[in-house]
Amino acid sequence: MYIPEHFAETRPEVLHRIIREHPLGVLVTHGSGGLDANHLPFEIDPAQGPHGLLSAHVARANPVWQSCPAGTPVMVVFRGAEAYISPSWYPSKHEAHRQVPTWNYEVVHAHGILAIRDDERFVRGLVARLTRRHEASEPRPWKMGDAPPDFIDGMLRNIVGIEIAITSLVGKIKLSQNKETRDRLGAADMLDARGSHELAASMRGAGQGRESG
Repeated sequence: MYIPEHFAETRPEVLHRIIREHPLGVLVTHGSGGLDANHLPFEIDPAQGPHGLLSAHVARANPVWQSCPAGTPVMVVFRGAEAYISPSWYPSKHEAHRQVPTWNYEVVHAHGILAIRDDERFVRGLVARLTRRHEASEPRPWKMGDAPPDFIDGMLRNIVGIEIAITSLVGKIKLSQNKETRDRLGAADMLDARGSHELAASMRGAGQGRESG
């Protein structure tokens, strides 16, 4: 990933936050059949290891857990807030007309080592934690106990757990830091008006850089 210095993000707490808030990651693997990508909701435990631990589950029928055995190097891509930025949103454009369209975004590449967790206790605990987290905002959160035990047992037998011990985190946050403050804030205002509140808030908090990229 190309990362100009002014778009580089190295703070672990920021990278972990993006993963927590945007947990659907793209697991990129390179097995005997070549490159593959699987889209999976991940749980992150920042306290495990030097960079954190990712956990997820895949369908037993998914060949990824057999084609990429334990110890395989992998990468997971997490994309945060993103949106198109029109040059018309920059106040300076209307004075000098020296602006072009771009795309702002937040992204984290988590590199790590894959481990397979094909045991019922692990997947049951993982599914329970993921359910509690993602059902928390529901008026009546669904829980595993709402379904018949034999149904849940059957579903759990059809999935396999995976863990990824993160060896490095690479972050890029492109928030118009290379623009004048008035242009960055003007674009943020237009994003807010269009409902992209998360990216707008990040842009307002971004520092100002000196280079373009």
